[in-house]
Amino acid sequence: MLEYLLRLALLLPLLAGLIWGSLWLTRTLQTRLAGTPGGGAGRHLQLVETSLIAPGVKLAVVRFHGREILLGLSRHGMVRLGEAPANAAESE
Repeated sequence: MLEYLLRLALLLPLLAGLIWGSLWLTRTLQTRLAGTPGGGAGRHLQLVETSLIAPGVKLAVVRFHGREILLGLSRHGMVRLGEAPANAAESE
């Protein structure tokens, strides 16, 4: 019984550390691969806003070459719903 408790005391913190490390690594890689909303200097495509409508269905506004484009996103594809000139004050 003592051996079991010693193994548990050793392996439980190790398991918690592995879980925390994998969650931290996943979050870090997702932000690095997907980029942050707002984009960086020199990027032509900028994600402005997203909104979840239903499970698997989203609306997204992207800024591309001075235009804001409204996109409908679902599991089956992407559809351009509308387009407008980007507001110059917001893009700076």
